[in-house]
Amino acid sequence: MPALSEPITLAVDVVTDPSTWDREVLALGGHPLQLWGWGEVKAAGNWRAHRLRVTEDGTTVGLAQLLVRPLPAQFRALSYIPRGPVVAHHDGETAQAVFGVGDSATRNAVTNTVVEWARENVGGVGITIEPDWPAGTQLDLAGRRYAPNQILIPSTLILDLTKSGPELLADMRKSTRYEIRKGGRSGLDIRRVTEEKEVLRVLDVYKETAQRAGFAIHSDEYYLDIHRSLGEQSVLVATYVDDVPACFAWCVNSASTSFLLYGGGNDAGRKATATAPTYWRTIEIAQEQGLVRYDMNGLLNDGISDFKKSFAKHTDELVGSIDVAFSRWYNTWNTALPTAKRVVRRLRGNG
Repeated sequence: MPALSEPITLAVDVVTDPSTWDREVLALGGHPLQLWGWGEVKAAGNWRAHRLRVTEDGTTVGLAQLLVRPLPAQFRALSYIPRGPVVAHHDGETAQAVFGVGDSATRNAVTNTVVEWARENVGGVGITIEPDWPAGTQLDLAGRRYAPNQILIPSTLILDLTKSGPELLADMRKSTRYEIRKGGRSGLDIRRVTEEKEVLRVLDVYKETAQRAGFAIHSDEYYLDIHRSLGEQSVLVATYVDDVPACFAWCVNSASTSFLLYGGGNDAGRKATATAPTYWRTIEIAQEQGLVRYDMNGLLNDGISDFKKSFAKHTDELVGSIDVAFSRWYNTWNTALPTAKRVVRRLRGNG
């Protein structure tokens, strides 16, 4: 694609074929949350997914899976793009560009075009975008503002899977590295879970984890929807103790990125020190598939985040949530309504 120096005129069409959409998302290095299956998971709830292809002279330069949630009364609707839009890169650009960042001119044009499509075709209070771009990425977006309600946490840990296994291990906290090596020596029974009946058994571990840690989870059907809709892109790994799931890590993968969704363990898993080896197996699978990054999906000041941070000596910051208001009700929605907070909590829980 030639260098873009003149103003860019783009067109938008809605993709309705799942295989076409996924093929283009994967080709542009898009995030797993931009895959068709993730939109289907959300559409099983109170959402509608629009898959937008942005083209210049017939060439795809951007993609955005736009999720729309209806809202009560005058608020009408909220648009949301998880880890998107995906932007095409020029040949010869840096490796970071393959992660859907693109050059600044294309990035600005694609993002503004998608936002305007949402304004004209959805309306409502506004749109929230959360691109899979590093903090500091330049974006000239008309009407942009800092989102008061962050959905996906911008502080995270992203492992560079172009490093070798020994290099990744060397970057870890000593205790984590020890547990992974101990798990290998002791022959832990670590399996990739593919059958629905086994997914349900793993969910028993998650329920126990949630009860112990005091957080809410979805119904079994929600997690089965992920398993069914994402197919091979869903990577669920569990460690078994006496043939019973005791620890698990669940990722969704694209062609470039493995994104950690959920994880947990019970008493048997902790006694077997299975947590680190279980997560390590999902990292190995991502490397075997040729992926180049593994995103731990958010860091807070809690024990789970401390465990995640034990996998490397660095952390990463993404651009975070960016809002564009479509109506005068935007401020009321964000500041005055308990409903808004409930929606954001459901979004943060991937609900």
